[in-house]
Amino acid sequence: MSLHDTPRGDRVQIAIFGRRNAGKSSVINGITGQQLAIVSSVRGTTTDPVYKAMEILPLGPCMLIDTPGLDDEGELGQQRVQKAMQVLNRTDIALVVMDINQLTQEELSSSRGLGKWEMEIVSLLEEKKLPYILVLNQADRMQAEEAEKLRLRLVEKNGDVPVAVVSALEKTGLEELKDMLIAQLPEADHQLHILGDLVEENDIVVLVVPVDSAAPKGRLIMPQQQTIRDLLDNHAVAVVTQVPALAMTLERLKGQVKLVVTDSQAFGEVSAIVPEDIKLTSFSILFARHKGNLAKLVEGVNQVEHLKDGDRVLIAEGCTHRRQCDDIGTVKIPRWLKEYTGKELEIQTCSGTEFPADLSPYALVIHCGGCTLPEKEMKHRIYRGEEQGVPIVNYGIFIAYVKGILKRSLEAFPAVYGLLEE
Repeated sequence: MSLHDTPRGDRVQIAIFGRRNAGKSSVINGITGQQLAIVSSVRGTTTDPVYKAMEILPLGPCMLIDTPGLDDEGELGQQRVQKAMQVLNRTDIALVVMDINQLTQEELSSSRGLGKWEMEIVSLLEEKKLPYILVLNQADRMQAEEAEKLRLRLVEKNGDVPVAVVSALEKTGLEELKDMLIAQLPEADHQLHILGDLVEENDIVVLVVPVDSAAPKGRLIMPQQQTIRDLLDNHAVAVVTQVPALAMTLERLKGQVKLVVTDSQAFGEVSAIVPEDIKLTSFSILFARHKGNLAKLVEGVNQVEHLKDGDRVLIAEGCTHRRQCDDIGTVKIPRWLKEYTGKELEIQTCSGTEFPADLSPYALVIHCGGCTLPEKEMKHRIYRGEEQGVPIVNYGIFIAYVKGILKRSLEAFPAVYGLLEE
């Protein structure tokens, strides 16, 4: 997978916060060396979070997120600020950008040397234990000695927090800022496997990929692509087929198949074909483990048995896409849910970043695999449900459950399977 094909959710997420006209977009352009973000003297040019993919070596593929000004005004401005705050749920590193020329003596004399808007975002970053860098921008309009004095003043007031002085216009201080970004990146405490830890070299895994009216023309969907790449990275063998050819494929590979992975929508058909001695799971369940919390999502499916007439169920997707006539999120899952429960339920949907902060109106959330979401955001959504007492289940787990094959679909994951047995 090339740099440009690296999924958004698998990139280091670097969010840029600051007041209007602090120069956030200019800093992005300076870091990337490209005119990626619109720069204007008009306050509030950036009205929604804007995502820019790039690479910062040795961080690798990154996603720079330009956010609206923290001091935006009016009802619409507050909605924009709220959008900026939502970005924190996916942030790995933050840059808090300030116009070095607009810091007042009152702000510099405060306990942290910051204005109220900067203190608000810094407090949230520290509450979430997210690393961040204070960036004094537009230093070209100030004497270098004076700029350094201000930097040292902020260093003294903010302890271990890095403080950078940059001029996006004159391209000074940007390499030092990149070095700070590299130093601040938290080391991963685990390897984000899809199924690489379940296979050994030369193991054969059969992937069942239906090509129907809902499949994108001329390509595979992201979970399928990423699973194939993960198998290749771990020197296993990926055999891709469709449901009509599955029995023939398994017969030809008899005694050699380690695992079958299917699109969740074909779970019922595939389960009837795959012999019991071959482990079976779905792409969606793999991503429940890869990006979320498999045990917690399996636990959430129990709520299906407790749904009552009139209960509200949220079906959530991490991406936005063109709906098909038999769309899984808006058509198939609501149909399967009502058929299984026999209840009159109120179904609501959301997609992309529009995941509700308040989940209390819902009896259950059924979430997609989250292949486009950063791991941090997917786990935050699960945590939000747990915190508010609202069970969350993943698409694949839900489908396996209503098809009566959940236990079988979890055999490949002994720790979670053991919990299910209990």
